Amino acid sequence: MDIGKRLRELRRERGYTQLKMQMLTGIDQSDYSKIERGHRYYTFEQCIKIASALDTSMDYLAGLTDEKAPYIRRIATNETE
Repeated sequence: MDIGKRLRELRRERGYTQLKMQMLTGIDQSDYSKIERGHRYYTFEQCIKIASALDTSMDYLAGLTDEKAPYIRRIATNETE
């Protein structure tokens, strides 16, 4: 499955429009549309925003896993274990 198709399907599952994605991520709707259609790649920073908005992992967006649920996020600390 290509990345754009994953994005589109997940966005639709969440009931979001491309305009809603613009509001959630700050990525212009026309640019987001190009990403979904495979006409434009997203940056690392945009991938973080998209994964957060769609409540998924960057690995899922990249096609590295089929698990849609995000990983448990831990806050990094300066302490050594």
